Amino acid sequence: MKSITSYCLAFFTVILLGGLPPVQAQTQKDAIEYTKPSWFFGVAGGGNFNYYRGTTQELQAGRIVPKAFHDGNGLGLFVAPLIEFHPATSNWGLMLQAGYDNRSGAWDQVTTPCLRPANLSTNLSYWTIEPSLRWTPFKNNFYLYAGPRFAFNNAKAFTYQMGINPTVVGQVPVAEENGNFAAIRSSLISWQVGAGLDIALCSNTHQTQWVLSPFVSFQPYYGQDPRTIESLNITTLRVGAAIKFGRGRRIEKSMMASEVLTPVVAVKPVAAVPEITFVVKSPTNTASASRVNEMYPLRNYVFFDAGSSTIPSRYVLLKKKDVPTFKEEDLKMATPADGSGRSERQMDIYYNMLNILGNRMSTDKTTTVLLVGSSLDSNQDGMEMAKSVKTYLVTVFDIAPERITVQGRNRPVVPSGYWNGTKEVALVNEGDRRVSIESSSPSLLKEFQSEPTVGLIAPLNSYVTFSVGKNYKELKSWSMEITDDAGKVQFFGPYNQESVSLSGNALLGDRANGNFKVRMFATSTSNATIEKNAIMQVTQWRSSNETDGNRYSIIFGFNQAEAQPIYRTHLLKVVVPRIPKNGTVVIQGFTDIIGDEAYNQKLSMARANNVKSILEEGLKKANRTDVTFVVSGKGEDAKTAQFKNNYPEERFYNRTVIIDLEQK
Repeated sequence: MKSITSYCLAFFTVILLGGLPPVQAQTQKDAIEYTKPSWFFGVAGGGNFNYYRGTTQELQAGRIVPKAFHDGNGLGLFVAPLIEFHPATSNWGLMLQAGYDNRSGAWDQVTTPCLRPANLSTNLSYWTIEPSLRWTPFKNNFYLYAGPRFAFNNAKAFTYQMGINPTVVGQVPVAEENGNFAAIRSSLISWQVGAGLDIALCSNTHQTQWVLSPFVSFQPYYGQDPRTIESLNITTLRVGAAIKFGRGRRIEKSMMASEVLTPVVAVKPVAAVPEITFVVKSPTNTASASRVNEMYPLRNYVFFDAGSSTIPSRYVLLKKKDVPTFKEEDLKMATPADGSGRSERQMDIYYNMLNILGNRMSTDKTTTVLLVGSSLDSNQDGMEMAKSVKTYLVTVFDIAPERITVQGRNRPVVPSGYWNGTKEVALVNEGDRRVSIESSSPSLLKEFQSEPTVGLIAPLNSYVTFSVGKNYKELKSWSMEITDDAGKVQFFGPYNQESVSLSGNALLGDRANGNFKVRMFATSTSNATIEKNAIMQVTQWRSSNETDGNRYSIIFGFNQAEAQPIYRTHLLKVVVPRIPKNGTVVIQGFTDIIGDEAYNQKLSMARANNVKSILEEGLKKANRTDVTFVVSGKGEDAKTAQFKNNYPEERFYNRTVIIDLEQK
């Protein structure tokens, strides 16, 4: 099947590059023109390249062949009528195909214990219903689609043939065996993702317009386990083409063809283009800018690498001789002085978490902890992970063994995600391989309070702000192309809000200052194109010796937009009393990279608004109405993410909301 796979990859490349140009007919001056159809009807057909994996040995109830079959492949027919809806004014649309779907194949030959070759093949087929969401990302006819597949079994026949042992003389061949597989599921629910290219077969001078659409789709084995016994699963690569037609609406012309040269802008209503005022505000960021006090949440997990019960090397582990000199408050000295950012400071503190725990248990000898090891392999493996943490605390910090209890589990009581509902299964599993530190003594896992940081936390009022004005709701979206004086181009957006803020670090990198050209381009709700230009000078923020405000962070659970009770109490009892009179509270929500990007954007905003509502509740009880809120959701955007996403602990910390309390 190597050559088949190579052919499919080449076919997909042609589609992706849009290498097949649409057929265009020469338009006569006075020809009647029609719009591009929104509805299409037709038929799709192609070949299913089926790849068998798993185990197949029991063919029928009680009929078990001498040797199990594992791998195989085959080619089956796919043919289905189709309906599509995708308006010419939108990048989105819907597709529906319903028809015959063959998943036949032959397993690789095996040799039975009596040295006879054995072959097994099947003509497995289904009636399939495949609704899909269609998306056209570019300004050509290339499209992507994805959706579920509902399959209903139509045929389940098999053919089994056992040959002759070549070393035995006169052996009688075994008759070919035909039958139907037992334990075949009557229906399956799986999914697919694919790409295609619409090639027009006629111009828009025809009311009925025909389109040829070659396509390729990938249907992974998730949900494609056709039997209720054993472990057979099928992965399918489908290559084919659809022929479809639709009817356009006549375009009424009020001018002669010779008048078409009149500029289009002359006949557009002026009101169709909204008045947009593009304003760039770049603060001077002189050395009088100030510092921020920050309080870090201390996460109570130690994450382990797959297949290992040893504490990973990224965690800071002390020698026993170093314990007397370790002090929690000295961790701020390990912060790099080169402005490398919040992630490095937080991770430096987090990777010292076991040392902070050991130090706090040594100080308060009445405290006890429960270490719960959770492994994807077994309860015993989870127990070994918990024991390795206990061993470190006992041998290095001299904690009495009876103060530490260990447990082992297969998965944690509170998982890092929903295994059956998340496509990034590997990332979710990494977050579930951990040791949880639990205690009834709150002092053990209290927040880590840093001293004023040395030039590392840029306050939000040092950011460059870009605004499109109060008419932003008349825009579908707007983006920016920013070019520095060396010719380097960066793209930001698309955005749907009135203004956005970017840090000097995002624009300058390690440079102290620079000049930039800014091109803002937008599309209005009436599909008008708007472009504005500006120039700006950006100066990197540097702190002085003054303290400007406080910063707090709280962490949310996977896919959660409600603050946990412990953080709700923290916001009401710790943060609210420290909000300065007539001050500003800047709230930013974030997520990790697990899940859909658009969904994560909404989730981060929901988290930020949840924190705002809790703070407003506390201010209302205190009879305060003097506070201004600035709320934003950053989603999973790598440009604004507080942490990287390489390790599960970084993804856990990215599920956060940051609260800045600023003076008037």
